[in-house]
Amino acid sequence: MAVKFEEEEPVEIQMTSLIDCVFLLLIFFLVSSQMKKIEKELPIELPQANATRQVKALPEMTTVSVDKHGALYVDSRPVGAEGLRAQLREAAREHPDLRIRINGDVFAPFRSIVQVLDACQGEGLTVVGINTAVDIKAPK
Repeated sequence: MAVKFEEEEPVEIQMTSLIDCVFLLLIFFLVSSQMKKIEKELPIELPQANATRQVKALPEMTTVSVDKHGALYVDSRPVGAEGLRAQLREAAREHPDLRIRINGDVFAPFRSIVQVLDACQGEGLTVVGINTAVDIKAPK
């Protein structure tokens, strides 16, 4: 007795759901990449200094100080925002390897510190450090 086999249907992959998943992933990545805008704030967390290292004053080092009212000083001489840029430009011309140290009062407005950093970047000064003091109450 001969057994008759029904003709098998060819196996097919359902492409409709696969295409739906691919398009959903594509839309998700497009939307999520558009949600990240260019940050207008500096993405940093300010560290607390428990220990500091003594830095020698070099001839090619300029100290920019910001007091608690936001007033700017270059090497202990008071300057304004435009005076700061002019001083940094002149100092950078004299010393191409100029290092900048920022002394910011603990109560100084942060926008003043950012203003100093922007001025340094605008004049092409990339070696910038922020001086801190040892926290006496911090555990050692």
